[in-house]
Amino acid sequence: MIILQMSGGLGNQMFQYALYMKLKKLGREVKFDDETSYELDNARPVQLAVFGITYPRASRQEVTDMRDSSPLWRDRIRRKLHGRNLKQYVEEAYSYDEHVFELDDTYLKGYFQTEKYFADMKDEIYETYTLRRDLITPETAGYEAEIASHPNSVSIHIRRGDYMTIEGGEIYADICTDGYYDSAMNDVLKDHPDAVFYLFTNDPSWADYFCNIHPDKDIRVIKGNTEYFGYLDMYLMSRCRHHIIANSSFSWWGAWLGHDPEGRVYAPDPWFNSPNCADIHTDRMIRIAPDGHFI
Repeated sequence: MIILQMSGGLGNQMFQYALYMKLKKLGREVKFDDETSYELDNARPVQLAVFGITYPRASRQEVTDMRDSSPLWRDRIRRKLHGRNLKQYVEEAYSYDEHVFELDDTYLKGYFQTEKYFADMKDEIYETYTLRRDLITPETAGYEAEIASHPNSVSIHIRRGDYMTIEGGEIYADICTDGYYDSAMNDVLKDHPDAVFYLFTNDPSWADYFCNIHPDKDIRVIKGNTEYFGYLDMYLMSRCRHHIIANSSFSWWGAWLGHDPEGRVYAPDPWFNSPNCADIHTDRMIRIAPDGHFI
């Protein structure tokens, strides 16, 4: 059996569930540990149910056995004397590792943020990540109709919030710059002067700033959805024809779920301020450096 640790927000959960689908297709018995990473009060909610998804959950005992983490005194003494019998794989550098498919009797811990894990299952993934219609609010339906009325709608995602903390700043800072967004928007407008930009962000005050520094562009801010209802933003992103994404798994999926084969996807490169995520970019993505030049 494989136990796959679920962690992070909706975008991360979707990558992990996509890997789950691939492992199941290969005949593995797979269960999720959806408790360990969500025990803190500030943990994000598990939201895969918005797609009508259910999954098998590992019991506490199964997780304890796999990770050799029993709190009993005799087990603590054994670990002191003989070491931990830890059956665990921890993803390194957030890059594709085909060795994952060879593992069994293992606790998998990581984000697995690359299309390469499910490249041969794209149609199944698209179908699985179909938002439940009963969750679409009247406001969302109104935005969806407006987006559909513009042949060259463009989603723009600006991620701030946790990205602006001291720890987050070291990882994410100075990547999705004004230069990055300027180059992407101007490239769209070069061939599609009728483009309408739909701005998605978790920082409404920054949305006003962004619109003010681009007065010559038709930018419309999507309002009203908190992080808990972020799946509605992801849905609306996917309805746009083109996409300018942030270094965020959330907008990665918003763009990936877009079905227009002629649509463009602009992505920042590097993804993080580290050598990680070497395989996050897809062949479809147009990569832009922080200074605005195309890679």
